[in-house]
Amino acid sequence: MTADNQRSVLLAMLLTASFMVVEVIGGWLSGSLALIADAGHMLTDVAALALAWAGFHFGRRASNPRKTFGYMRLEVLAGFVNAMTLFLLVAWVLWEAIGRLRAPSPVLAGPMLAVAVGGLLVNLVVFAILRRADTSHVNIRGALLHVLGDMLGSVAAILAAIAIHFTGWTPIDPILSVLILLLILRSAWHLLGQSLHILLEGTPPDIDIGALQAHLVEQVDGLEKVEHVHVWSITSGLPAATLEAHIRSGADPRQLTRAIKQELASAFGIGHSTVEIVWDDGTGCALDPAGQGGA
Repeated sequence: MTADNQRSVLLAMLLTASFMVVEVIGGWLSGSLALIADAGHMLTDVAALALAWAGFHFGRRASNPRKTFGYMRLEVLAGFVNAMTLFLLVAWVLWEAIGRLRAPSPVLAGPMLAVAVGGLLVNLVVFAILRRADTSHVNIRGALLHVLGDMLGSVAAILAAIAIHFTGWTPIDPILSVLILLLILRSAWHLLGQSLHILLEGTPPDIDIGALQAHLVEQVDGLEKVEHVHVWSITSGLPAATLEAHIRSGADPRQLTRAIKQELASAFGIGHSTVEIVWDDGTGCALDPAGQGGA
């Protein structure tokens, strides 16, 4: 699916970059802050999509002794950068909007409306492309949030152009730009939280540690209790886990290790796990499914 994600992101980036140039020219000629803000958002979209593409491209590189998980975390780092660029966009547009409200400037409603409608159509196409990709990835979600912000920005520009055409009231342009900032800010905060949670190796939101421990003890014969459970995400959609398994007297540690790993994979989607077997005397040994152990 990563190759499909990479192609989708590349196509979306090229479409966004192409129309960004059109929107910059249209915003400058019409004098519309809403269009200029949307063009600025498109610029961050291009950067975000480029980072996402780089994340997928380098994330497919094989692991090595110095980077045992390869470059998969680049995808999450790109999502974090996406969120930060959204915060920068909010600050810039807010500053421009305040200036426009203090000193309103003329806006050409006709060109503004034409460019805004074109921007909305391009954003709809880009959104459809990204929706066909794997939306469980934080990078794809980040790109979708950027595109959603652009779509809302285009709608705001269309409404502002219509209002200016019929009323001549140009402050509607910066006012709608500020309103759209609130939606962008909410999306940026959510994306930032998701990215930081993965980078700080937090437990995936769909996994409850207590429920995981209880499930393993109930389902795996010979397992006394489970302690020191750590579950985190290597990258979006790829959880990993380590745990200590206290076994009952007479239990086969090799068979028990295989059973734990199978339950983690089937019940919780954790395909990468390390299990340390602990005996009654407190000593432990980490075993792989084939039974090769290491103290």
